[in-house]
This record gives sequence, structure tokens and C-alpha cells, in this order.
Amino acid sequence: MKILSIDTSSNICAIAVLEDNMLLKEYSKNNGLTHSETLMPMIKELLSLLNLNLSDIDLIVCDKGPGSFTGIRIGVATAKAFSDSLNIKSIGISSLEALAYNVDFDGIICPMIDAKNDNVYTGVFEKIGNTFLLKRNFSLENIDSMINEFNGVTYDVNFVGDGAFKYKEKISKILPNSMCVSNNDLSAYNLGLAGYNHFLNNDFPDVLPLYLRKPQAERMLEKNNILKG
Repeated sequence: MKILSIDTSSNICAIAVLEDNMLLKEYSKNNGLTHSETLMPMIKELLSLLNLNLSDIDLIVCDKGPGSFTGIRIGVATAKAFSDSLNIKSIGISSLEALAYNVDFDGIICPMIDAKNDNVYTGVFEKIGNTFLLKRNFSLENIDSMINEFNGVTYDVNFVGDGAFKYKEKISKILPNSMCVSNNDLSAYNLGLAGYNHFLNNDFPDVLPLYLRKPQAERMLEKNNILKG
């Protein structure tokens, strides 16, 4: 089966086409344009390079966040439009799950995405072979609180993501047996792999934005209301 994966959750717009679990082609851009300007031409170009049409795609996998609110909405809207108009199956995958696929060996994985102000978007997976089991639900956490959740555990923890890279020294100080992997980038290929594994398990998570905190405009409005009160 042929899979189109779409990642617009960060400042990089990335897409990939897979044949089952094998990468055919991956393409990413960070050209200063908005994802709404970049995504459709990228998809058209990539499919053309592979001599494919959208009608040849059997599954669409989309990054549903956390990440850029605007970027996520663009990716989700595009994936749903393709899915609905062409009757293609679709799956929504979290950025955190896609990051977990950067780890090549079995064990406990803690993906972290920097959420600013000493906060991270995070969760916990256990990798067993090609299976990634969600052990802790996705959430927005203070970095110190999240690291301390592992304090005293007897197993090694593999941290991944730009949040893990940013707080690498702090993690190593509290959890000296832990490891921060070197590949902390989101990958459209890994996103597609995660979607393919869900497909094999007949599991089709909705392509809906995953917001772990309110948009900045809404938070600023609430802050202003508090100050006025």
C-alpha cells in the first residue's frame, strides 16, 4: 500500500511517500513561506517525481500535534480534504509518537517537545520490537516535574525531541543512566511508519488537532480578563 504522510506541526513543512514501511521519497522545506503556500505544491511535486497521482494513495497520515496551532490546522484540513474527496483512509498521529520512532532499540521512551518557559509537551512509550505502547498520556508539563517522575526508577529512559536536547544537562544530572538520543528531528517518514503500524492493527486515530494547551490569543485574553478583574 502507498502512504502519504504530512507534517506541518513545526516551521518545517515535510511530506513523505511510503510503500508499506519502506520510504520511497521524503521532502521538506523551510523557505519562509506559510505552510498553506508550500504544502500543496510540495505534494504535487513529490507525487510527480514518483509518477503517482493522489488516486494511487491508499492511506494518508497526518501529524496532529502538538506544535504550531496554525500549521497543524493546515495539515489536518489538507489531509481531511483528500480523505473525504477521494475516499482515502486517514490516520492522525501525534508529533510525540512520531518522535518515539527515532529510537531504534527497545525500552522506555520519553519524547519531549519544547513548549517554552521550562515546559515540555511529553508522554511515555515502551518500545517492544516494532510496537510502541503508550504508557503515559500526552500532556504539557514543567520540565522539572516531568524529570522527577522518573527519579528512582531502575530502568533506563531514552529521551528524544528538541525538549530533550534543550534540557539534556538537567536530565543527565537527575537521571545519570538516562540517554538523550542524537536524532531529535521530526520525520515525515517516521510519521508514516507510525501510521502504517496503526493501520496494521486496524486502529484509525482521528485526524483532529491535538491541543495540549490553549492558543496564545486565548491565553492572553484570559490573562487580560484576570488583570481587569
